Amino acid sequence: MNAHRWKPIQDLPANWETLQSKELPALASVWKEQAERLKNSRALQQFNARLRREWAIETGIIENLYTIDRGTTQLLIEKGISANLIPHGATDKPVEIVVAFLQDQEEAIEGLFDFVSQRRELSTSYIKQLHQVFTRHQDTIAARNGLGRMVEVRLLKGDWKKWPNNPTRPDGSVYEYCPPEQVASEMDRLLDMHRRHQEMNVSPEVEAAWIHHRFTQIHPFQDGNGRIARSLASLIFLRAGWFPLVIRRERREDYIHALEAADAGDLQPLVALFANIQKRAFLKALSISEDVLRTRKPRLEQVIDAAVKRLQHREKEVQKQYRRVFEVAGRLKERAYAKLYEAATAISSELHRVHRSYYAVAEVSDPSTDYWFKSQIIAIAKQLDYYADTRTFRAWARLKIQEERQVQIVISFHSFGFEFVGIMVASAFLEFRDRTEDNEVTVEGPYALTEDLFQFSYNESPPVVIDRFERWLDEVVLIGLDQWRRQL
Repeated sequence: MNAHRWKPIQDLPANWETLQSKELPALASVWKEQAERLKNSRALQQFNARLRREWAIETGIIENLYTIDRGTTQLLIEKGISANLIPHGATDKPVEIVVAFLQDQEEAIEGLFDFVSQRRELSTSYIKQLHQVFTRHQDTIAARNGLGRMVEVRLLKGDWKKWPNNPTRPDGSVYEYCPPEQVASEMDRLLDMHRRHQEMNVSPEVEAAWIHHRFTQIHPFQDGNGRIARSLASLIFLRAGWFPLVIRRERREDYIHALEAADAGDLQPLVALFANIQKRAFLKALSISEDVLRTRKPRLEQVIDAAVKRLQHREKEVQKQYRRVFEVAGRLKERAYAKLYEAATAISSELHRVHRSYYAVAEVSDPSTDYWFKSQIIAIAKQLDYYADTRTFRAWARLKIQEERQVQIVISFHSFGFEFVGIMVASAFLEFRDRTEDNEVTVEGPYALTEDLFQFSYNESPPVVIDRFERWLDEVVLIGLDQWRRQL
């Protein structure tokens, strides 16, 4: 029984243009402007160094090459890859072996940056060289012999596989990859198609997903194919001035499901996953401030000067070119209120049937109330790892449900980042309020309704932003109401 029978790789689907992200071009444009301003800053250098180390660590974890606990992972990302930073019991293999793997993988990602800077053309020889770097300290792999027993066999480094490497699933079915005798021709076809896609200006997230999936279908190496596939996807993104593809361990299940969907002919989930990862990287990068990571304490005069410059920058940036994004935010607030009002009307009619004192109401901020929920907004921003700027712009809409306890679903609109660069976000959270026997109010929450911020920028078309927002809003309101239902 075959779970997947091999067939030659397919070109892009005919509808590939419909797979493109509507969010990323505007974000990429804003980041390009910010990156130019920060190109020589220590902050950007450290951000890139940390991202490369995270890539080096997670690309092996996702393949079960080793395990490293989260605390140690964060320490290695922050401080650098060193055996001295890995305590006993933090990994499942000897520390010296894990460090060797990590250093090889760090060298591989550094090589990708060099490859892009030299404007080299992707070739099979480079892919083989990359495999040699990845497997420098990996001498054997587990394989099943003719008697069905698992044995260690020598790993071919930097060369196409000589024998089939079709895995057997837990249910006994077999997943077929490209036969060894077809690998060279299939890899040539892969690169020929990729060159045509470059001429077609295929968007980075679509091309990265396509080349990653088609490469994994070929599975040209005896082992290490996943690491190479993520490298090729990263290469596509780096050429576009974007970020390497970091698949974190907590997204492993999403990653596998997206690859399985691509196996079945649907590339959209993999494109969407890669686009979401890039979106988060852009937002994190756009939070970089020039003075956040300075190592020396500045003099008083420097602090004052920096503060004045920031105020001047804030005042300047909210002028003509950014005013449109505030107008769009106002329109989104009204649409959020309309959606919540519709929900409140439907809920109230049902609640009155249960008890006359129960009700639901929708409300929207005005200049006298827009500061409400500031602490909750900041708490959610910390959970989602970004800086919420509630001074440049702030507004909200909420659905309040009163039954035995009070429930609030809040949609907040605010500026993004330490310095305003024309990016706005909407976050969504849930909060419960109860009264004790002593009539004191206790608060439970806030709880983020989604990990995906809704972001929009000054250089986007308002109709496109509104269309994206309505889909995001429908989802978060449904999630919020379902969480309310579950606690009843």
